[in-house]
Amino acid sequence: MEPSGPLVTPLEQALHAARALVLADLVAGQVAEADVVSLVEESVVQRRWWVEQWPDGMAYVAGLVAQDVQDALLERYGRWPLCPVCGSGDPHALDVEPELGPDPHWVCHKAGVKVASLGSLGTATGGASS
Repeated sequence: MEPSGPLVTPLEQALHAARALVLADLVAGQVAEADVVSLVEESVVQRRWWVEQWPDGMAYVAGLVAQDVQDALLERYGRWPLCPVCGSGDPHALDVEPELGPDPHWVCHKAGVKVASLGSLGTATGGASS
């Protein structure tokens, strides 16, 4: 008996989750414009190929997509996401840790603190309500 609809592979599930987490953080930072969302889509396409070459990397996809989008935004707009922890000094971006590992989260290296799990920046910054 044929399964109905497209088969959702673990890879597609991982990519969908990565897209959702990064988009949630972009929305929290109020930077989820159409061109920014397209940066997420470009990264997902590239990372699909990457995981097809190295299946063991599937657990790392979300952190890598976040780093891809962060790098692309830096080239076009500036630092993202800005640290919500440090109230003084130069504005600086959070980093994704681990760089290549499961359970990625945003950290502030200046303060040495974990700010939020990937996808949870809205709770760390008090939500997107203004």
